[in-house]
Amino acid sequence: MHLTATPADRPVYVIGAGPGGLAAAYALRARGIRAVVLEKADRLGTSWRGHYDRLRLHTTRRLSALPGLKIPRRFGRWVSRDNVVRYLERYAEHHELEIVTGVEVFRVERAEDGDGWLLHASGGRELTGSAVVVATGYNHTPRVPDWPGLADYGGEFLHAGHYRDAEPYTGRDVLVVGAGNTGAEIAVDLVEGGAARVRLAVRTVPHLVRRSTLGWPAQYSGVLVRRLPVRLVDRLCRMQAKVAVPDLSVQGLPRPDTGLYSRVLEGAVPVQDVGLIDAVRKGKVEVVAAVESFEDGNPGKVVLADGSRIEPDAVIAATGYVRALEGLVGHLGILDDRGRPVAHGGRTSAEAPGLYFTGFTNPISGMFREMALDAGRIAKATARHLRTRQ
Repeated sequence: MHLTATPADRPVYVIGAGPGGLAAAYALRARGIRAVVLEKADRLGTSWRGHYDRLRLHTTRRLSALPGLKIPRRFGRWVSRDNVVRYLERYAEHHELEIVTGVEVFRVERAEDGDGWLLHASGGRELTGSAVVVATGYNHTPRVPDWPGLADYGGEFLHAGHYRDAEPYTGRDVLVVGAGNTGAEIAVDLVEGGAARVRLAVRTVPHLVRRSTLGWPAQYSGVLVRRLPVRLVDRLCRMQAKVAVPDLSVQGLPRPDTGLYSRVLEGAVPVQDVGLIDAVRKGKVEVVAAVESFEDGNPGKVVLADGSRIEPDAVIAATGYVRALEGLVGHLGILDDRGRPVAHGGRTSAEAPGLYFTGFTNPISGMFREMALDAGRIAKATARHLRTRQ
């Protein structure tokens, strides 16, 4: 393919070789724009390689494909972690993407000549690009709450980002903190893997949805309702939940008192059931109050919000991640008070023309699907941006 020269023959730099970065690089290349992907690890798809073993996409194969290459049918409807990695590797090879590994970008700022962007990277590199796409990932840096006593806690503690499988916890008492999709799935994995006791600490009761009902994936509904009024979607979801999800109030998971879509707009996606409902109903996963603090000891006590104290053998914190964009672009004034980009996809902030972000939302329609759409929008906007500067 003939690649169109960018101003001063500067490429567009894409930071991050995950699905969002690879999709953006392909879309740019498809428009004849040279895109160079910079990845701090030694391989692409590092985040996906590090997820726990049993993880599968909660979105369907068909609606999770990146632009320009379908996910193979043999990977099944719900694609496994390992097959996601295989797909990403094939995607980069198929589209002949230009990827440079082992290069970490620490800071992005306007080029001194005002034409493009200057990237400060590892090894003392200073790279100048005509535009930049930041695709460092929604789940970038593990977040651990500042619980009192945690620093001196004598028991085993790890973030869910370091959990791989249930084998080390066979026959043990484990507390999982956080009832999002990751915490719910790890709790089920522990039960199925032979943990002696599994408790799930819940601060905010999640919305539970079936991943698929009579062959209809929850993702399809997520795509259909995105443009409907929030109150209407909340009402529809409440009615649907009463039919599809049993009342688990006795077991400690009452129905949420806020609407599902209202929660989504605040950044909290519903939990897609992969076994938690039955595990809670049968008492295999015990729901307990939120964690308030930790006490020293061996294994050490965990203090819960209801005043009770428990002594699990291990604590797994499924407490989410932060985007960690402050060091990279925080000085540009383009992040909101939660550290998220104020402009996303094909839109850019007025203070940072030519600087794009992808993969920093968590929509109910599916993150892979939205990153695929973002890629096309970013490529179109970049082409327009470069034309105005020539």
